Amino acid sequence: MTRIASIPRPRLDLRDLQVVLAVAAAGTTAAAAGALHLSQPAVSRALLAAEARLGARLFERSPRGLQATAAGEQVVRGATQLLAELVELERQVRAPTTRPTRVRLVCECYTAYHWLPSALAQLAARSPNLEFALAVEHTRAPVEALVAGKLDVALLTTGEVPREIGTQPLFADEIVFVVAPTHPLARKPTLSRDDLREARLITSETPEAETRWFLQRVFGRGRPPRRAQRLPLTEAILDVARAGMGVAVLSEWMAGPHLGRGDLVVKRLASGPLRRPWRMAWRREAEEAARGLLAALKTSAPALRRPA
Repeated sequence: MTRIASIPRPRLDLRDLQVVLAVAAAGTTAAAAGALHLSQPAVSRALLAAEARLGARLFERSPRGLQATAAGEQVVRGATQLLAELVELERQVRAPTTRPTRVRLVCECYTAYHWLPSALAQLAARSPNLEFALAVEHTRAPVEALVAGKLDVALLTTGEVPREIGTQPLFADEIVFVVAPTHPLARKPTLSRDDLREARLITSETPEAETRWFLQRVFGRGRPPRRAQRLPLTEAILDVARAGMGVAVLSEWMAGPHLGRGDLVVKRLASGPLRRPWRMAWRREAEEAARGLLAALKTSAPALRRPA
């Protein structure tokens, strides 16, 4: 026969802990009685009995009502933790054993991967029944993948979304222009379309839809830039700009960590900040997961700006 370890026999029971917490929160036995759905004399007797079993006074009377003693504060702290652990144990026992729901997610712009993993980790800690998988193979056509059922959630910066797909505006990041202090444009307070049209623009390998958005917002129907170069890595883009060989075009999220050393200068358009709106889109059956991710993004994404 398996030997059973000695079972602890505490002096206090669950009801004692509930009474102590209610009195500490309410400040009077009368108010605590209402919260516990007991009579005031019953709460007073229960409190006296708990103090007798412990051999310590838990509350003192004051002009502001009952105030916890040092021993009382210690019981309150411990009771709060013990009751929370008991409630969680009950939840786990009652909850059916199910496999996590797998949510396939992609971002239309790679800059989101700078901060998105933090949001996913935060959400996973709160919702262990959700399992997020990054489906980067659908980066260039996320809306089509949503409609076809190959994705569940997407973070979008461009494109139209059909009615059967749920959407929610998120925020806007700013696209900035970064040059070396020795670059001719570094001396200008702001940049015009003509400045950028004649400069060499250094960009990342963005999807075609985002490239079209950029050209439309910056150059309108006018002539596009004469020279442009795409590089796969942020560090390479900034190194080229740092050498004075062009104007780096980056999200503020990506440029921010590389500034402050004096070897790069940020410039903005003369017409005003170039803000790029973001949206979340999801298949209807993934709405619960999408709403959870929306909440997590509020505390994880850096330097967020609501769309103007």
